[in-house]
Amino acid sequence: MPKALIVYSTRAGETRQIGELIAEGMRFSGVEVKVADVKEIASEKDLAGYDAYVFGSPTYHGDMLQSMKTMLFMAEKVDLENKAGGAFGAFGWSGESPERIYGTMKNIYKMNMAGEPLMLKNSSLGGGIKMAQDYGREIAGKL
Repeated sequence: MPKALIVYSTRAGETRQIGELIAEGMRFSGVEVKVADVKEIASEKDLAGYDAYVFGSPTYHGDMLQSMKTMLFMAEKVDLENKAGGAFGAFGWSGESPERIYGTMKNIYKMNMAGEPLMLKNSSLGGGIKMAQDYGREIAGKL
């Protein structure tokens, strides 16, 4: 069974919720998924051994949270090339974080990314639950 790791940073819990919904979509597709707060990732060893990676952060003052930036630098030490990937985040006015995470995963890590980053204002508005689950299915389809 393929294994996936979803790592999120959050301020108010919404990005965590989106990550959990993405995990549901991946599980529906037969993927074993671990969902972790970025604070649980202490070293590159915590990132090793997965077939797919999904990273998410809210956009706060036009940027991702510092804890996600730090984790992304750590992830450079892990061989993620050609692994399935996705990026997501919650936002209020803008939405730069998921796009920046996605760009890092695609261009720096050389990952096999889902079509685009998932950006939701709220998981329960405007079909957000289904969109997040479908995003999980899309990533699982790359395995």
